[in-house]
Amino acid sequence: MTGFARVGGQMDDVTWQWEVKSVNARGLDIRIRLAPGLEALEVPVRAAVGERFSRGSFNINLNVVRQTAVNRFTLNHDLLDQLLTVVKEVEGRVKGAAVQIDGLLRVRGILEAVEEVESDEHKAKREAAMSASFTEALTAIAAARKAEGERLATVLQGHVAQIATLAKQAAGIAASQPAAIRDRFQAQMTELLAGAANLSDERLAQEAAMLAGKADVREEIDRLNAHVAQARDLIGGGGAVGRRLDFLSQEFNREANTLCSKAADIELTRVGLDLKAVIEQFREQVQNVE
Repeated sequence: MTGFARVGGQMDDVTWQWEVKSVNARGLDIRIRLAPGLEALEVPVRAAVGERFSRGSFNINLNVVRQTAVNRFTLNHDLLDQLLTVVKEVEGRVKGAAVQIDGLLRVRGILEAVEEVESDEHKAKREAAMSASFTEALTAIAAARKAEGERLATVLQGHVAQIATLAKQAAGIAASQPAAIRDRFQAQMTELLAGAANLSDERLAQEAAMLAGKADVREEIDRLNAHVAQARDLIGGGGAVGRRLDFLSQEFNREANTLCSKAADIELTRVGLDLKAVIEQFREQVQNVE
């Protein structure tokens, strides 16, 4: 299921923002891109996603901005002493020569920017705050996926209801198949024999019974009805049922294929094809379910 969340935070001079995007996938795929220096967060982030979700492709980005990277400057005394010696020599040789302080400070290396060394405790505290923000993002993603799941449940229940209706139609058509097979078989044999001795009623009944047995689809219809009941239980029960519904869609399709192959009536074949179409729609939607 799909979802998107953006959650940020700030601590001292550091601001951050999590962006989490979720799209449909058969399994759980997690891709993480963190700011430099925060690689230690990858393991807990990956674990947090795995604890809350079982399916979906997740793209997770963490952007970090430090407002003031430099806290103080230090003066390079050795280089300054060398420059002052040069200045005195120049002033001694060139009358009226004057050197400004700001000119000296612009010499490369005189002033050195020093970043404040951050304690491990302070860094851990900020990473904990970042992890808390990520938890908020996951909560928002979960809410979006839940809302989509509720909409999908309605759609899937509609598909299951169509499958149940078609299975009932197939059962009604199948009930009249034995008599139709016997009449068709008798007509074919009469045409083939063309005036020869007719088959006895007993032999005709035996052959028709054999053909009717091969065309019996009651077992397939019973299994379709059982799968319908199971699908309704899974959809109504909630939780991570995507994989089980995916497997169930394969079972639906297997029964529909067998029903079509056994059909001895054009109407039953049409019902079987309608079943396959609805089952395919059901299977496509199931791919979006966690």
